Amino acid sequence: MFHVTLILAGTDYPEPMTMTSTPTLLLRRVFGVLRIAGGLLLLAAIVTQVVDESVHRIFIPGQYFVYFTNQTGMMNVLVLLVGGVIAVRALPDTRLLTNIRVAIFSYEIVTALVYNGLLRGLHTPGYQGIHWPTEVLHVAIPVFVVIDWIVTPGAVRVRWRALWFAAIYPTAWILFTMTRGLVTGWYPYPFLDPSAGGGCASAIGYIVGIAVLILGLAAIGILISRRRTRAAAS
Repeated sequence: MFHVTLILAGTDYPEPMTMTSTPTLLLRRVFGVLRIAGGLLLLAAIVTQVVDESVHRIFIPGQYFVYFTNQTGMMNVLVLLVGGVIAVRALPDTRLLTNIRVAIFSYEIVTALVYNGLLRGLHTPGYQGIHWPTEVLHVAIPVFVVIDWIVTPGAVRVRWRALWFAAIYPTAWILFTMTRGLVTGWYPYPFLDPSAGGGCASAIGYIVGIAVLILGLAAIGILISRRRTRAAAS
């Protein structure tokens, strides 16, 4: 953890420190504490799910850790904790951390939209698990990430090349997931299954649609960042 903190919170400050007013520093520190609290809550949600499923003998690591929500959730635990420490210290986010945060911004919104738009209410047979971790992963944390990105001062100006940075992980995930699904016959989400009612065309349509959505949301995140830093500079 300390090594990762050094990498994400090192001396890569591309812009001078601009947070000079007391209210700005206070706001950043408040959101730093909230980031740490959010990271711990997210970690608790994931651990609770793993323990609960293990106790009920339904935990399958090869499936649980394939879900986009769970993978991005584990990423976000680290990003929130490291970002929280940096914010509490009233340091600006580094370029690397900011690029990762704009990617997480898009992933979390997609997670919320897909779950609440396509998956909420769908139940598999058998034990359904403890409910609150699901709400944390798919509602509470995505809402906080959006608010944090819009409100918290101290983020550096994001370059447009970060748009392609945000596309790296989802591209790798979908290639792995679809290849694995063809071999095992199991897909983490029903809309990705080519053998389902809509067939391959439907699965491809969802993949393309979600990819466009991720890039569009990342672009919105970049615009928010650029306008915010432009306003702060003026």
